[in-house]
Amino acid sequence: MKTFAPVLLLLAACQAPAPAPAAATSPAAATGVRPGIETFLANLPAAVRGKRVGLITNHTGIDRARTPDIDLIAQHPDLNLVALLAPEHGIRGNVMDGEHIQDEVDAKTGVPVYSLYLSEDRAPTPAMLQEVDVLVYDLQEVGGRTWTYVSTMALAMQAAKAKGIPFVVLDRPNPIGGEIVEGALLDPRFASFVGMYPIPARHGMTVGELATLFNQKHGIGANLIVARVAGWRRSQWQDETGLPWVNPSPNLRSLAALTSYPGTVYFEGTTVAEGRGTDRPFEQVGASWLDAPRVAAIMNAKQLPGIRFEAVTLPMEPTARKFPGQAIPGIRFVVTDRQAYRPVRTALLLIDEIRRQHPADFAWTRTIDRLTGSDRVRLAIEGGRLLPLLDEWDREAEEFREARKPYLLYP
Repeated sequence: MKTFAPVLLLLAACQAPAPAPAAATSPAAATGVRPGIETFLANLPAAVRGKRVGLITNHTGIDRARTPDIDLIAQHPDLNLVALLAPEHGIRGNVMDGEHIQDEVDAKTGVPVYSLYLSEDRAPTPAMLQEVDVLVYDLQEVGGRTWTYVSTMALAMQAAKAKGIPFVVLDRPNPIGGEIVEGALLDPRFASFVGMYPIPARHGMTVGELATLFNQKHGIGANLIVARVAGWRRSQWQDETGLPWVNPSPNLRSLAALTSYPGTVYFEGTTVAEGRGTDRPFEQVGASWLDAPRVAAIMNAKQLPGIRFEAVTLPMEPTARKFPGQAIPGIRFVVTDRQAYRPVRTALLLIDEIRRQHPADFAWTRTIDRLTGSDRVRLAIEGGRLLPLLDEWDREAEEFREARKPYLLYP
């Protein structure tokens, strides 16, 4: 039987929020939601006090005043920041998906920046951690399994375990809430950087909760410390927390995009454009051959909960991967009730319909099975069996919703 290092939780959420300055009028101050970076620094664990810190972060790692974690930790008298580790999109979040990032030096602090997206397996290497006594992680999660920052966290936890140093997660709210769970669990045979562990497409967990799950259920066994968010409840979405909005990546530019992302990301695995190269990635899809008015009308007739579809024209940027420089027919997702909307089911039903209407033009790309977490979606759509599969997925999602309860940190 495996034994795991105990998870230390900073019980900041159970403490009264620190009094705000008299002049503070921000929504975050009013709601009392404080991110993990603030609870961590307010009650520094003994295990990290005076230690040399390696920080995995980017532009999303900020406090309520938008001060970067990099500055906060570099200036802290009881912490010694010695290394910065950059995930996909870079330390500032401005590098496009898939582009390699080079090592550099942070101009403000003089601390070396190591690219996790340059190493062969995208994990911290022993050389990166040579001077590091504790690894600290703060990256914004977006609520979908394919988000690579979660894989970066898991790989970094494994590296921390291998070196025998603590791993600290500075937790943040799940921006699309923590109640809705949707989609099938990843088949371990299809594990990749866009999904390492068997969790649903929309898991409804924070990174701190996912770290706890990975550590205990899936056997990482790191010395894990989770600095909890103070004042957050699972029912809250990002725009209800009062915390500042930051685009998690160049192509996720709004909460509306995140709301559809767990499903619309599957269009990456097709010859239909997923909205990259337009002004609203992941909120709209299109193709030069798409009969958008017809498909939108068919989809609206299905009366799917919380969503309607608009036929639009999408001007594609010259640098777009699909249909560069063209103005193409498109379909926009207009969310009318985000609590009722199920983006995974909706996107797959749309993919199925587009394939039915355009059998000669629609095609899969090599990434579809990795994105959906198995070959079952592709085979079900090709065999006309999507609806039974989606019903099965709903049952699996509900089972996961119950199974995740021991790892949840928030009410």
